[in-house]
Amino acid sequence: MDMRTTGYTTAEYGEVRVLIGPERGAYPNGNSLLVQGTAASLVIDPSLSLVHGAPPADLVLVSHAHEDHIAGLGSYDVPVHIHQGDLQALRSREAMVAGFGFPPDMTDALDKTMRDEFHVHGRPDAQGFDDGAVFDLGGRTVTVVHLPGHTAGHSGFLIEPDGFLFLADIDLTSFGPYYGDLGSSLVDFEASMRRCREIDARWYGTSHHKGVVEGAAEFRRRLDAFARVVDERDATLLAFLSEPRTVEEIVEHRLVYRPHVESPQVRPVERRTAEQHLDRLTSGGLVTEVEPGRFRAT
Repeated sequence: MDMRTTGYTTAEYGEVRVLIGPERGAYPNGNSLLVQGTAASLVIDPSLSLVHGAPPADLVLVSHAHEDHIAGLGSYDVPVHIHQGDLQALRSREAMVAGFGFPPDMTDALDKTMRDEFHVHGRPDAQGFDDGAVFDLGGRTVTVVHLPGHTAGHSGFLIEPDGFLFLADIDLTSFGPYYGDLGSSLVDFEASMRRCREIDARWYGTSHHKGVVEGAAEFRRRLDAFARVVDERDATLLAFLSEPRTVEEIVEHRLVYRPHVESPQVRPVERRTAEQHLDRLTSGGLVTEVEPGRFRAT
């Protein structure tokens, strides 16, 4: 691993180079990939650390349309590809901002942050791919693994013959799965985690914090711990619903963020998270709506 003046460090796994952002890729930074074949090269998820000093590449793949995964995209005047489910959000900053589901009075400030701090300007030239699409670089392939839930188009990439699976924001952190956007889905996220569990690879790379995990057994152990956060949120909610509560009361109680965290996204994310857990627990018979808008554990 060697230090670069661009603000990232480089670690090699076979022929896959992980461009590690500051603080191990902690948000607002991230970990990008540089993959080289005999015929072409590509970058996956150009982060903030690639804004000044991005390595050259013939094309760019984006795992999903969130600002920390595309902040360095302006450095690349090459073809850009993303899953069809996130294509409009990548093409238009307005569409991306709308997808977060913030209240109207917060939209202008969010748009300014996307533009000024993350350099998001939209890529109307972006092209869509589907699950299973293969990018052949010459002696090395990158295959799309659609992993929805975090966003509708969220995708990982399997790089062969190296055996490197890039997981993007299935990031194995103690924070747990995030499914708080308008296009997010708890059901899809759980299915995506099950799909990841079935993929045997040598290395599993994440966008943030955890970096690269070696070996399927260790990866599955960490993935199981990551997935358990969903069950813990269920348990927290069920305990809170020992007496009737409204969604607003659940939002105040919090399932996702710690009480001291104050930022514009907290309430919208808590609300969508609570609603998805309520739907699941209600359909499973564990929660009932005792009167309009008030819920209680059965």
